[in-house]
Amino acid sequence: MKKLIALFMGAAMVFSLAACSGGNPSSPDTTNPSETSESSASSTAPDTSEPGSTETTAGTEGGSTLVVYFSATGNTEEAATYIAEITGGDLFELEPAQPYTDEDLNYGNDDSRVSREHEDESLRDVELVADTVDNWDSYDTVFIGYPIWWGIAAWPVDDFVEANDFTGKTVIPFCTSASSGLGESGELLAEMAGTGDWQEGIRFRSGVSEADVQEWLDGLNLS
Repeated sequence: MKKLIALFMGAAMVFSLAACSGGNPSSPDTTNPSETSESSASSTAPDTSEPGSTETTAGTEGGSTLVVYFSATGNTEEAATYIAEITGGDLFELEPAQPYTDEDLNYGNDDSRVSREHEDESLRDVELVADTVDNWDSYDTVFIGYPIWWGIAAWPVDDFVEANDFTGKTVIPFCTSASSGLGESGELLAEMAGTGDWQEGIRFRSGVSEADVQEWLDGLNLS
């Protein structure tokens, strides 16, 4: 009897040890709950992140205001950007097919590109990368900006003015200059265009502020 009890208890101990050894308790848990939940959420949640800043391309939005500009040193571009931001207009940069270098813009050098173009009007026919705008007919108001060169509008804008029909559009010139005023630059461009309702423009100093542009636009009563 004692032998039977001993055999029974031995069998029970063997069974118990076998049960405890089942599975793999020493295997590490490599799952990171926080990573799992974030991964699941990111795979299903909509992308609500704000896109990066993008420059509006003229013609893609079909807005009623267009801001066209040629900028030699960045001053006119700054003013044009303020105008576009305040009015909600589209920007269109006039880019010469052969860009002006710093040497080209050396007004003190009689042999520089800009000096030679000033002396010889036949050289002022500056080809642009693009002189027409998509959805041109959708624009009611067109701002045209440029630096002042020798008292007139920088001639790279001439190609754009001559290439487009401004009929039915309000055209507002603006210029940037360290010292020279607007002069007759707007009137000369209006004569060149032959169409459009050309308004009196404005000259902005170099380093114009957004507040200056805002004040000027408020006085135009465009809305």
